Amino acid sequence: MRLRIDLAYDGTDFHGWATQPALRTVQGELEAALETVVRAPERPAVVVAGRTDAGVHARGQVVHVDLDDDLVARSAGRGVDDPVPALARRLNGVLPPDVRVHRTRVAPEGFDARFSALWRRYAYRVADRAGVVDPLTRRHVLSWGQPVDETAMNAAAATLVGEQDFAAFCKKRPGATTIRTLLELSWTRRDDGVLVGTVVADAFCHNMVRALVGCLLTVGEGRRPATWAHEVLVGGRRDPAVQVVHPHGLVLEEVGYPDDAELALRAEQTRKVRTRG
Repeated sequence: MRLRIDLAYDGTDFHGWATQPALRTVQGELEAALETVVRAPERPAVVVAGRTDAGVHARGQVVHVDLDDDLVARSAGRGVDDPVPALARRLNGVLPPDVRVHRTRVAPEGFDARFSALWRRYAYRVADRAGVVDPLTRRHVLSWGQPVDETAMNAAAATLVGEQDFAAFCKKRPGATTIRTLLELSWTRRDDGVLVGTVVADAFCHNMVRALVGCLLTVGEGRRPATWAHEVLVGGRRDPAVQVVHPHGLVLEEVGYPDDAELALRAEQTRKVRTRG
């Protein structure tokens, strides 16, 4: 059976999501826990909605895994009517405290955690005033040394929304496209003074969110005009003036999927390499 697993993690002490030899990763911890709980003959391989970098956190991460029905049934023990929801409790019993499984369920037909996704929503949190910096939130809120103007940042952000080639904001990988559809990029200030950037796109390339945030913080400080962000975008190459901000302020908050009947079609469409126009 294919299972959908919803989970959260504090990325501080991880070397990112993806398994790496001799390094602690979220994928490595989750797959090891699955292997232990279901007593699989070999370690199960999970597929993730969004591979987060070292230090990035998640509240709404989604993965899928294919497991033998009998293994799942046996893992729950006797007297359990539905072994699939019980798997979440069993996993949390062996996972470290910086990873929590929220829910396990049978995935609908055609579901692929990565390719069926319509969008991913990230939040980036910034404390840009001395009175706002809270040492208790230092692991997930960036302390920024200068006050910034969110109105200017929103004006710059508006010029980046839509289907664009984000090569100027991405660490390019061989054979991979940098064309993405940015659905939302906006900034709001909470009542406690923390600035929250919301970034929603169909997908992200490597370092894209952190580079976008760095660019907009430069605008917010007044060191560049609001038009600069779009100038960087159309330049089509990495601008050394764009700072890639620290990862710890970034949280994957949610992944959105279509209705069950459209999951397989969405996955098929996503697998196609996109070009502009």
